Amino acid sequence: MKTPITGDHAPEEILRVTARYPALINDYYRELARAAGAPIARQVMPDPAELSPGNEDLPEDPVGEERYSPVPNLTHRYLDRVLFLVSDSCPIYCRFCTRKRKVGRSLEVTDKSVRDGMNYIRKHPEIRDVLLSGGDPLMLENERLDWILSEIQDIPHVEIVRIGTRVPAAFPERVSHDLAALLSGYSPLYVHTHFNHPAEATERARKACGILADAGIPLGNQTVLLRGINDDPDILEKLFRELLLMRVRPYYLFQLDAVRGTRHFCTPLMTGVRIMDELRRRTSPMTLPAFVVDLPHGMGKAFPAFPSILSPGTAEQAIITPEGRIVPYPD
Repeated sequence: MKTPITGDHAPEEILRVTARYPALINDYYRELARAAGAPIARQVMPDPAELSPGNEDLPEDPVGEERYSPVPNLTHRYLDRVLFLVSDSCPIYCRFCTRKRKVGRSLEVTDKSVRDGMNYIRKHPEIRDVLLSGGDPLMLENERLDWILSEIQDIPHVEIVRIGTRVPAAFPERVSHDLAALLSGYSPLYVHTHFNHPAEATERARKACGILADAGIPLGNQTVLLRGINDDPDILEKLFRELLLMRVRPYYLFQLDAVRGTRHFCTPLMTGVRIMDELRRRTSPMTLPAFVVDLPHGMGKAFPAFPSILSPGTAEQAIITPEGRIVPYPD
C-alpha cells in the first residue's frame, strides 16, 4: 500500500515540494525509515532543499536520455543495448532519482509505448542487450511482465535481458516464488537491485534476494553515492559485505547524476574515487563494485580513477573517457 509522506518539515513546505516533485512511500519503507533514521528517511522524505536556488541551474535530463530516445520510453545511447522503460510505477519515490523530471508526473507507459519500443528493437539487429527499467518493472503484474519478457525473448538478435529494480530493497514482499519462477524461465536474465545503505539489508530483503538467487537468477547491485547517507568507506564496506552474504554481487557505485532538485545529495567526484581507493586497501575485489560516472549530454559512462582525472577538485576538473576524450566535469 502506498501512502503520502510528510517528514519533519512544515506542511506548507512539504506541499510546495511535492507540488513539483511528488512523494510516495510504502508501509515497509516507512517503518524502516522510522527504525533506521536519517540514512533511510532522507532517501524518500521531501526536503525544501529540492527547490533551493542552487538546484535550479542543474539540468532535468543530465545524461541525455531524451536526446537518444527514438521512440517514447526507449533510450538507444550505446550501439548494442537499449534502456527500455516498461513501468511507470515505483515502490517508493527516491528523492535523488535520475528521472525526477518524470516520476509521478509525466512518465506514462502504455500498451502503445511498449509495443513501439519492441518494434524498434526488432528493427535494429545490432541491439543484443535490453535493460528494462521505469518506474520499476517488478511492480508490474506477473502476467504483464511475462508478456513483455516473452515478446523480447522472441526477438532473435536479443541475447540478454536485464531488469533494474528497487523492489528487493524497498518492497521485498513483492518477490514471491511465483515471480522468481517466471523470471527464471527467461535465462539469460539478470536482475540489478538497488541497495544504498546497510540498514536496507533487512531479513525481509535477505529473503527476497534469496528467493531470486535460489531460482538461479544472477543478482548484481547498483548503489548511488549520496552525501550524508553513504559517502563513507565504513558504511559502504558494510553494505557491500552484506550484499555478498545475500548473494548479490556489488556491481556499480554510481556518482549521483547532477539532476535538478538533487544538489544536496551530490558529492565531489574525488569523494567516490578516494572511497574506492580506501576500500581496495581493506577488502577483496569480490566486494568492490566499479565506480561509475554517467557523463553529461549522453556521452556515456566513465570509470574515473586518479590517472584519468585531470585537475582533481578544481573548477577545471575533467575526466578522460575510455575512448581518450577529455570531458569537463566540475563539481
